[in-house]
Amino acid sequence: MTAVRPGTISPRRAVPAHIPRPEYVDRPAPARFTGSEVKDADTIERMRVAGRLAARARDLVGSHVEPGVTTDELDRIGHEFLCDHGAYPSTLGYRGFPKSLCSSVNEVICHGIPDSRRVEDGDIVNIDVTAFLDGVHGDTNATFLAGDVDEEGRRLVEHTREALDRGIKAVRPGRRVNVIGRVIESYAKRHGYGVVEDFTGHGIGTSFHSGLIVPHYDTDDHDDLIEVGMTFTIEPMLNVGTHRWQMWDDDWTVVTLDGRRSAQFEHTLLVTASGAEVLTLP
Repeated sequence: MTAVRPGTISPRRAVPAHIPRPEYVDRPAPARFTGSEVKDADTIERMRVAGRLAARARDLVGSHVEPGVTTDELDRIGHEFLCDHGAYPSTLGYRGFPKSLCSSVNEVICHGIPDSRRVEDGDIVNIDVTAFLDGVHGDTNATFLAGDVDEEGRRLVEHTREALDRGIKAVRPGRRVNVIGRVIESYAKRHGYGVVEDFTGHGIGTSFHSGLIVPHYDTDDHDDLIEVGMTFTIEPMLNVGTHRWQMWDDDWTVVTLDGRRSAQFEHTLLVTASGAEVLTLP
């Protein structure tokens, strides 16, 4: 397995003029969110629609993850699917991000920029897609296998998926948000994985990132009360080795400090009276 290196980034893809843009596009930063983390029924219903569309985009792009495809081609597939369904790709123009999804390969933890690099046999590839539709965002990601992935890589991907599932099951109104990280880290440590701490889940709705932080590790911080009607993401990043990371000069691509692989899965959730409804299922 060769180390991932930056490739050539193609020109920015156009979004049809009739598709509404989030307020932050091509601004230095998004406007500060001042609303409630608890959403009304209309917002929730719109988030269900956006979440389903994002999930369909994620799975479509994932079905094209195979040796030989460029991550830029994967970006094109996701971009065109979202635009064809009237959605804006939330990452495009967010704080200057140049592409319509994130593609994070092998040791890239998150925020990989799609480029000319070709996926190689044995790679694991995370596809992170967010749809902005009817004024709300639906955010999801999954890690896909390209060709013949070795046992260590397959185990990492499966255990990361299970860590997300366990985090979702921990959601209950009346609990604190940090219980999610406690459950995820407990599971990950049993398998010897590093759990990334500095990139977290987040509140979401009319805002891409509301300010609510959902940790994936055991901490006494971030202890907001979980309430019915809240919407947020859980998106654990588990590393084969250290949880420590470094960033490329592009100020986006985050890679493991030891060069070993990382996997991630993400859903957008709605807190219900009995637990959590996953909004990012196709």
